[in-house]
Amino acid sequence: MARVISVVNQKGGVGKTTTAINLASYLAEEGQRVLVIDIDPQGNASSGLGLDLQTITRGLYEVLVQAETKVTDVLKAHNKNLHILPSTPDLAGASVDLVAQPNREFILRENLKEVLDLYDFILIDNPPSLGLLTINGLVAANEVLIPVQCEYYALEGLGQLLNTINLIKEHLQPELKILGAVMTMHDNRNKLSQAVFSELYKHFPNRIFRSVIPRNVKLAEAPSYGKAIKDYDQNSAGAKAYRRLAQEILNS
Repeated sequence: MARVISVVNQKGGVGKTTTAINLASYLAEEGQRVLVIDIDPQGNASSGLGLDLQTITRGLYEVLVQAETKVTDVLKAHNKNLHILPSTPDLAGASVDLVAQPNREFILRENLKEVLDLYDFILIDNPPSLGLLTINGLVAANEVLIPVQCEYYALEGLGQLLNTINLIKEHLQPELKILGAVMTMHDNRNKLSQAVFSELYKHFPNRIFRSVIPRNVKLAEAPSYGKAIKDYDQNSAGAKAYRRLAQEILNS
């Protein structure tokens, strides 16, 4: 059965998509069978792994709102070990379309049952919100990975996110647990980063990954070429950090 990890933080620009696609890429390189689910209507995980959003006619939206569409109908292969369930622009309307659906919070979870035995890891890249799409992404998962940017406002809203996770655990998905927090966009020249770490440790004692993702130009450039950092510049500091993070998660 796959480990289903939801990558979530309602703040935008904290490295959710960067973490999802690069972690997936390195897990796949280790021989793991990996599926990335792009549940963000912006589709950055899809384009960041080389898909042309203009040519994708079906994706996660159809899986969520059309009972006859199965996950396996719309999967795209990035390579032998890494597949993508892509986003399309239609996904922006999914929250409205799902409102009247019975058990609307469980739709993604139910649809994933057919592929749980096909993968070792399923990574869900959530939108920067705590709306219905993110709730589906959390209910479908059994673990939560929280990227936290090393900046002054990083912890703003973190309490709300943790409260949402606890409510989902209590009412919808009792097996959900926090895998940990990963610090992103770290600048070791900045004393603020250490202050953020100290504050973050209060929220996640013993659940902060040792791998810290640096602020790195190559990490920012790679998605514009439709590549994970492993395939864009494997010797960059960002690539080495995500390789270490993949090893930590494999050993967790």
